[in-house]
Amino acid sequence: MRKRTRRQLRGWGAVAAMAAAVWVAGNWAIVWPVLVTVLAAAVLGTAAWGLVRAHRHAVDGERTWRAQEEAKARELSMAEVDALSWQDFEKYVADLCRRDGCTRVVVSGKSGDLGADVVGYLADGRKLVIQAKKYAPERSVSSPDMQKFVGTARPEHGADVALYVTTCRAFTRAALDLAVRQNIVALHRDLLGSWVKGAHLETLIPLNGSGGGARRPPA
Repeated sequence: MRKRTRRQLRGWGAVAAMAAAVWVAGNWAIVWPVLVTVLAAAVLGTAAWGLVRAHRHAVDGERTWRAQEEAKARELSMAEVDALSWQDFEKYVADLCRRDGCTRVVVSGKSGDLGADVVGYLADGRKLVIQAKKYAPERSVSSPDMQKFVGTARPEHGADVALYVTTCRAFTRAALDLAVRQNIVALHRDLLGSWVKGAHLETLIPLNGSGGGARRPPA
């Protein structure tokens, strides 16, 4: 039954194809403009899709190139920072704060400062407390490191904005999660490179941990 059905279907299909061919031959004057239009539309559609894909590829390539160039520029700007001692690094971070309008900026420059390497006030009056760690680029800031800063930034120093800035490339996942939960701004090497290149501190604060705090009237 199945074979017979298939044969019947093939037969009816052949008959339909022959009928269609006869009809097309008899009405060629009507059919050929339609065929030409359909083929032209198909060609134009294919060409347009190719142009769109090429444009997207070019845009993606340019974005990738710009990101790579920005990363290279950040690394070049970090070369001088990498050459600093940890004491000079703290002073350099303080200078960046002053550049961005912070006032009453003080550098501890000694051990036993309970995590407050740099202290100052933002332009809107919020107290800023910074832990500045000069680490090798390949190192990561660990959760215990972040816990120590969390334990002192606000309880000991009354920080409105607590900033952990480091020259290494990353915070561990646990350290970063803790920073977000405890409202600590975590600036790794790439964000520090952007700061060094001229990004304003106020634009970096919301990027990695909210870092907010009650606003105070400027002193």
